[in-house]
Amino acid sequence: MDRYLLREVAETWLAVTGVLLVILLSNQLARVLSQAAANDFPRAVVLQLIGLTSAGYLTVVVPIGFFLAIMLTLGRLYHESEMAAIQSCGVGPSGLYRPIAYLGVVITALLLWLSFWAIPQASARAQQIRVQALQDAQFGLLEPGRFRTFGGGNVVFYAERVDDNGILHNVNVFVDRTQDAESNGELEIWVATRAEQRGAGQADQMFILYDGEHYKGVPGKGDWQITQFAEGGYPIRLGEIGGRAGKAAMKPTRDLLESSDLGDRAELQRRISTPLMALILMLVAVPLARVRPRQGRFGRIGIAILFYFIYSLLLDAARTWLEGGKVPEWVGLWWVHLIAIALGLWLLARESPLLAKVRTVAVPA
Repeated sequence: MDRYLLREVAETWLAVTGVLLVILLSNQLARVLSQAAANDFPRAVVLQLIGLTSAGYLTVVVPIGFFLAIMLTLGRLYHESEMAAIQSCGVGPSGLYRPIAYLGVVITALLLWLSFWAIPQASARAQQIRVQALQDAQFGLLEPGRFRTFGGGNVVFYAERVDDNGILHNVNVFVDRTQDAESNGELEIWVATRAEQRGAGQADQMFILYDGEHYKGVPGKGDWQITQFAEGGYPIRLGEIGGRAGKAAMKPTRDLLESSDLGDRAELQRRISTPLMALILMLVAVPLARVRPRQGRFGRIGIAILFYFIYSLLLDAARTWLEGGKVPEWVGLWWVHLIAIALGLWLLARESPLLAKVRTVAVPA
């Protein structure tokens, strides 16, 4: 019986997890392709981003896939009266947990590795590749006869031609400061006979312009300031490569353990919650999957999905409260798990033989 139940749950888990992963990957694929098209990412970068960012979905689909697999498998056994035959052989709830727990231990170990090591490294690497690709796309060598935008579209650069030495000729730089409150809506225009680009492909670079004029003023007004220059420079900065890698989700677990920041502590508890959630869902799924023969094998699936979403939303809310300092760290996310465990034990107690005898005795009275 153990092998049969283990095989049924494992096969259903693989199928459900695969379907959920394909659904999420299709959404992620569209997002990455949209970002790649907007920023001219190379094909190799797109494939790397899809692979690295997709790993983060495993901590989402693996627990819910395991939960639904137990519900679907046991629901089918109850619906086809196989569970009645199994229980007639003296197999109680503990006997049902035993083969499922074998798979649960494997899934928990997988989630521990993903949450504590694999996914943080993949997230940090994906962010580094994304920032590097964005830098290369925005700050690569400028092409002659083509307008290039920087700084979120506030700076537009144009060069008529470029010689063999990389010197740009007949250069125009437009700097829009109309959205800057401190500049009083001014617009800057740099016109130079030649220019060169220093630090191409890096986070910080400089446009050096020679023999030109600098116009500065408010559009629609005649009091423009005109300055002639022999040499001038305009700096442009994108940010350090991997500058966002300091996010808690991308930090190694060792750094989170040593940190006292509330955001890092909340992230650490979230990583612990992922494998713990799989075990709690296993506890809840076995008694929740019980259905009557005429009820249908999918009779409790809606309740199971609702329970999972409420569980997940409470975990997200508890993490937000912990990051904001609204709850102490010792409370953290643990109260959500305690509520889920209490619900699972209550459902399990309802199915206990002792409670069933008490109900039987109470009916004649």
